[in-house]
Amino acid sequence: MSVQTSLTEQAPLVADPPRVLRRRNARTTGGLVARHLVLVVLAVFTLFPVIMVVSTTFKSEADVRARPFDLFSSFSFENLITAWTQGEFSRYLVDSILLTVPSTALVVIISTVAGYAFARLPFPGRSIMFYSVVLGLLVPFFTYMIPLYFQLRSMGLLDTLIGAVLVLTMTGIAFGTFFMRAFFTDLPDELEQSARVDGCSEAQIFVRVLLPLVRPGLGALTVFTFLANWNNFLVPLLYLPSGRYRPLTTGLYMFTGGRSLDIGPLAAGTLITILPVLIVFLALQRQVTQGFLSGAIKG
Repeated sequence: MSVQTSLTEQAPLVADPPRVLRRRNARTTGGLVARHLVLVVLAVFTLFPVIMVVSTTFKSEADVRARPFDLFSSFSFENLITAWTQGEFSRYLVDSILLTVPSTALVVIISTVAGYAFARLPFPGRSIMFYSVVLGLLVPFFTYMIPLYFQLRSMGLLDTLIGAVLVLTMTGIAFGTFFMRAFFTDLPDELEQSARVDGCSEAQIFVRVLLPLVRPGLGALTVFTFLANWNNFLVPLLYLPSGRYRPLTTGLYMFTGGRSLDIGPLAAGTLITILPVLIVFLALQRQVTQGFLSGAIKG
């Protein structure tokens, strides 16, 4: 009887697992729904300013003043034409490209070569030189921007594209070198040794063997540097004072003077400023994601 009693007491437990599984599935589904709701709310808060800018850009000027918060209540290219012609954003866009593309290319090239040298080439004082370069990450730009102004003026590089490009390049090399060194350091030594056995030179090892393996890092560094240089406001404002060269960031700042009521052209100028950044990020999104994942796995 005791055995039968124990079996009967345990019988309900045999029928419970499906019910327990349903409860667990319900809890899991509820948790997923709650997380997705939180993400949707955050996405709405994040994208709402961008949506407002796009909506204001493509509304008529009269509609912007009458109903500024209505989304897509009308459609017109009036604001874009005003910003592109009267606001000279066509010239600002060209100046931004002339500043950002060369400085980004220089940062990526110099940082990649320096990261490879610090990671793979043994030479005296390597650690001291590397930490001296990384020390640039700890020194704020505000501490030396005024002496740099006078130095550029004495060298004849003030108010020139070359001077501004050199300043943008200088401010990104420290992080770029630190970033790329981490990728080169984690590559196995056997690849390099096998290439040397096959008769490859140091340049061939760098270009043909190791460089293709750090493409995620190159893509991520390119995007980071491009975004930082494109959105940089202080460097062109300080070192391009005459306005002969004016990127979109400072051009938008100058365009706001005396135009506090022209919300439509201001929104159009903002859209012109952020649109190239969105295109570059979307085009290189996979490389950025791979760079993050590679860094997370290696870390």
